[in-house]
Parts: sequence; C-alpha cells; structure tokens
Amino acid sequence: MGNLIGLAWRLLRGGGRRGLLGAGLTAAAVAISTALLLFTVAVNFAFQGRADREAWRNPVAAADGAVAVESVRTDHVRGQRITVVNLTALKPGVPAPPGLTRFPAPGEVWFSPALAELAGSLPAGQLADRFPGRRAGTVEEGTLVHPGELLVVRGQTPDSPELTVRAPGYADRDRGVGPVRISSFAGRHTDEAVGYQILGVVASVLMVVPLLVFGGAAARLTVARRDQRLAALRLVGATPGQVVTMTVAEAVITAFCGALLGLVLYGVCSPLLTGIEVAGGSWFLADLWPGAPAVAGVLVAVPLLVGLSAVAGLRRVVVSPLGVARRETPPAMRFIRVVALLAALATVPVVGGMGAGVGIFALSLGLAFGAVNLAGPWVVGRIGRIVARTARGPARLLAGRRLIDDPRSAWRTVSGVAMIGFIAGFIGLLVPDSGLFGSPDAAVLRVSAPPARLSEVAGQARERLSAAGVPATVRMTGGSEGKLKVVAVTPRAHDAATLDRARTALTGLVPGGVATTAADDQRASNRMLGDIRTGVVAVLAVCFLVAIASAGITAASSVLDRRQTYALLRLAGTPLSVLNAARRSETLIPLTVMGGGTIAAGMFCALPFVYAALNTTGLTVLLTCVVLGFAGVVGAGAASAPLLRSVTADPAPRPD
Repeated sequence: MGNLIGLAWRLLRGGGRRGLLGAGLTAAAVAISTALLLFTVAVNFAFQGRADREAWRNPVAAADGAVAVESVRTDHVRGQRITVVNLTALKPGVPAPPGLTRFPAPGEVWFSPALAELAGSLPAGQLADRFPGRRAGTVEEGTLVHPGELLVVRGQTPDSPELTVRAPGYADRDRGVGPVRISSFAGRHTDEAVGYQILGVVASVLMVVPLLVFGGAAARLTVARRDQRLAALRLVGATPGQVVTMTVAEAVITAFCGALLGLVLYGVCSPLLTGIEVAGGSWFLADLWPGAPAVAGVLVAVPLLVGLSAVAGLRRVVVSPLGVARRETPPAMRFIRVVALLAALATVPVVGGMGAGVGIFALSLGLAFGAVNLAGPWVVGRIGRIVARTARGPARLLAGRRLIDDPRSAWRTVSGVAMIGFIAGFIGLLVPDSGLFGSPDAAVLRVSAPPARLSEVAGQARERLSAAGVPATVRMTGGSEGKLKVVAVTPRAHDAATLDRARTALTGLVPGGVATTAADDQRASNRMLGDIRTGVVAVLAVCFLVAIASAGITAASSVLDRRQTYALLRLAGTPLSVLNAARRSETLIPLTVMGGGTIAAGMFCALPFVYAALNTTGLTVLLTCVVLGFAGVVGAGAASAPLLRSVTADPAPRPD
C-alpha cells in the first residue's frame, strides 16, 4: 500500500508543467468549493446562535416555582427597533439575565452598547427620557442578537404597570410579550428566528448541491490524461486494486491541499462577510465560524467526495484499459437517467403541496438537483447527435462529434450555469415585491386603548405633546385593534426628530403600550421580505461565481486533456479559428438547451409556492441570471483560448 501511494505521489510530482497545471486546477476548484461550503454551513450555525441568544426574551410561563416576572415590548427610534425588557424579582438571589452581571434592581437601566451610543448622540427628549432611571451598566455585546442591536433592560417593582397590566396590542407578536411569570431565562425561539432558520436551510440546499457537484467534478479534471496513464499501467500488469489505490491517493492528496487552501481563503474572507446585514443587523465574527467539528467534517468530506468521484470514473480503465488506450468512444448512457429526473421533479411540487416539513422538502429539492446532474450528460449526448447530423460546417461538426464522444466532459463545462438556471427558476419568481404590503403610513402615531378610556387617553396625549413642545393633531379614530380603539397622533412636522420627540412624550401613556406608526408595525415583515430578496441575490451570486469558476477551470482542463487531438488537427491544417469556433459551439449549444430546460424545471418545482408572488422583480432576477450566466460561461471559455494557442504552437505529435 505504501509503495502504491508513493508511486502515485511520484507520478503526481513528475507530471511535468502541464501535469502540475492540471493538479493546480483541481486544487483551485476544491479550494473554492471548500470555502463556499464552509460559508454555507456557517450560515446555519449563525442563525441558530442568534435564535439561542434571543430566546430568553421570548419567555416561557413557569408551571410552578416562578422567580421573576418578565415583559418585553418593542419601541422605535430613527426607523430602528428597540427591544425593551422589563424585569422584577419575586425572591432574592435570582440569577442574572444573559448579558448582565447581576439581576437589575428596581429603577436600574441597562443599555446595549449601540443604544447607549445612540442615546448619547440624540437629545434626551428624543430617546433617553423614555427610559428614566439609574444607568447601572451595559449589556455585554456578545449576548446580543447582532452587534448593532438596540436593547434596554429595566428593573421594575413588582407592582409596576409594565409587569401587572397586559399592554394593548400584545396580540401582535412584533410588539412584545408579557408580562410572564418565569422560573428561568430559558425561553423559546421566536417565530421570526425560526423563519430565518428555515430560510437558511433552504438556501443551504440550493447552494450545497451545486458546490458538491462542483467538488465532484474537480476530481474529473484532466481525466483523459490520467486515464491514459492508468490504462498503460493496467496493460503492463497493474491490478484493478492497485489502479484504484493510486487514483484515490492522487485525488485525495490534491483535494486535501485544495481543502486546506479553501479553509485559509474562508478565514481571510470571514471578516468581510460579517458586514452582510440580515434580520436587522450584521454578524459577530464568531457567528460565521462553524466550529471545529464542522470544519473538520468539511475538510474530510470534500477530499473523500473527490476520491469517490475519481474512483467512479475508473470503470473503463479497470474493465477495458485497451479501449482507453485506443481512445474508443464509451458506450451510450441509458434513458433511465431521464426517468429518474422526471420522477424527482414530480416529487418536489407534490411534497411542497402537502405541506411537508422543511427537512423533507429540502431532501426532495436536493434529489431534484442530483437528478438534473445525472440526466445532464445523457441530454448533452443527444444534443451532440443532432448537431452532428445537421452540421453545415467543420466547426459545428467537430462540436457535435465531441459532444457524442465525451458528453460528461461537455456537461461539466455547462453544469454550473444549468444548476443556476434551476435555482433561478425555483426562487426567481418567488422573490417578493418591495410593495407587497403597500406603502404604510409613517407619519401618524397610533396608541391603542380600551374604549372606556379613549377620551381620557386622547386628552392626556394632547397635554403631554403640548408640554414637550410638539405641535400635533390628536383624534379618536373609528379604527380598532381587536377590542381596542385607536388614538391617532399626527405631528405637524414629519421629520424623524419630531416623530421621536412625540414617541418619547407618549411613552407610558397606556401602561406597557407603545406609540407606533403603520410603518413600524410592518417593519419586521418588510425587513424579512428585504432579507429574502437579499438572500436570493446572495444565493444566485454565489452559484453564479461557482458556475463561472467551474466553466473556466473545466475549459482549461479540457484543453489540456485534448492537447494531442488539437495538435493533430492543427497538423492536418485545421485553422485555429475553427478549433475555437468548435469549442464555443460545444459550450453554447448544450448551454442554451440545458439552461432553458433547467429554468423550466425550477419553475415547475416552485409551483406550489406561486400564488401572489409573481412580479416584475422575479422576472428581472431571472433575466439577469440568464444573461450573466451565458456571458460568464462564454467569457470563461474565451479565457482559455491562449492556452489552446500554446498547446497547438508546436503541432508535432508528442509521445504522451
């Protein structure tokens, strides 16, 4: 075994400049795949970490043995959400809530760093006066949902209205929770946090499958050269087991080096990724590090995948080494691949329409991805037959014959963009429009109150606003929120400073209640819609970059694999322009067919979720994806033209 691995290492080192270039292309492909896989895995850990840090603010009522009372409400300043937590202890020695050094005493106020900074920069009448009391300390930044979160924790007395009166509007989850008698700060994940976790899982599936396909394809780079070498070893007496061992050793050594390079690349890029704002804020650097077990799993899984993919391509070498040496066309693939694709595509809308869990749906979507990759080479081979039969020039004839001879290699060149087509078709039309909820009023503050107190609340609002020097119109409206009526306050000036002064003046007007605008009440929903749009763009951008990198690396590898064929064609008098035209046709023809087909397949899989989501934004995403995908693959193919010129500069046949 050791001698075989040593021989594989010697062959890898002794492959010459072009052999090292091929190994370098494989390592580069694995590095890109590893870095993006680490990011994909880290995103799920990051959402989980956020949900865990926020859980204590979604308290669970104590069955018995309550030690404290907690209420949570939401306020706003300058268009940002402030989470206000009110606490009181029911007995001595209650543990400190997360982020505080001790349990807050009545009258104490603890600000998050961002809120403390904002309160210091704004006039007291716009923010700080809403939270009277003694500043006792700062909430530890590492316990916040995100670095810029605005959070205030207030200590109250047990008879405080904040902790004894169920505030109006608490049926709206975005306005708060409570008051709740709790036995510990082990709360549960909020609905919003769970929603982001689900979106993270779906995004991971959409990204992981193309990355795994890309990583597996990396093992097949420069496959023709390796097959020729291994076939020669088989013909001189090497056993199938020895050939497999050498192949796995060569592939795993290269892939492991690429995986380590990908780990370094991800570590360098992580600080830049923390600036991506999702769910209202950026990320802590620790959020985007998936942890040692996950990193080790990726570093083991990627080389293992590359090794398995390399072994899967050895069937011809093991079974028929003479056929490889003579460059015989491999047998045609079977139609069962297309049957598997159709079955997988039919499963996705059925599972989605049944309302299955996110795990089952993600699995069915992943199977559809795999089926597309499985059927792709068969379709490319059929395209090659049609192109060869209908060719009217040497370039298209060469392209058609090449597609027939090695459809798997041709598919690897376009598979990245074909996968993007599937993703774009699936999520492109589901991109929510920015105006889905209309344009809510952001200038009228509303205070909910019981009908019996409506006149009293309106009168007190006028007095408070007058004392604060905020000219405003106060009226009792016919609108209602459940069993509550609404007092509408319209400041005469609609700038942010005046609106925040009015919010401060109205704080505590109704115990536990908050003055909000319609825009405030929809802020969380609109933010999630915006994050979905951002996520769609991010997923497509990542997959797009992977596809372009895959196309470029595969095109260069294809030139190296077929350099002897190109050299012989040049020796026979074929112009270089014809060879380049054949390479373009070999890429663009299957790309057009497969790209359009995968877009249609993705749209079909998204049918259960398309109801009111069809909009111009989604169509624009689709069109942009198609244009950039085509342009990127064409550009990646053109980038390898100098390499083709180099390998055909000396058309004399080489011994290898």
